Amino acid sequence: MTDETLGELSTALGDLHRVLRRTASQRAGRVALPDAQAEVLRLVQRQPGISVREAAERLGTAANTVSTLVGELTTAGLLSRERDPADRRTVRLGLTEAARERIAAYGRHRRDLLATALAELDAADRERLLAAVPALSRLAAHAATQR
Repeated sequence: MTDETLGELSTALGDLHRVLRRTASQRAGRVALPDAQAEVLRLVQRQPGISVREAAERLGTAANTVSTLVGELTTAGLLSRERDPADRRTVRLGLTEAARERIAAYGRHRRDLLATALAELDAADRERLLAAVPALSRLAAHAATQR
């Protein structure tokens, strides 16, 4: 594995992410959320009821930064905040119905885009890419621990 190969992989993954994000948002008729907001929504989707402090720890960022993002997402109608009955100082986060609908539509558009693009590749490339999915998922998990 060379620096050049690693650079090419990084570029290809980044390009794919940007194209899917931009095009799926356009197809959904929405402006793409900033990456930081989308990351908070994905985290709350995976861990409903997470607190702002816990979210900041998971995202590797300052609690005040996450608090600002949560405020923006709440104002946009995408996050709900509820006081923890066991500790009234703690706020628990949840997705609103609007957020769930937006995430679902975005996911459908991303899958449609991928399916169309994959169909345009030859069968061997398609098989190699699909076979690499578990390894790419593990790569993402390992990269997330390298903060």
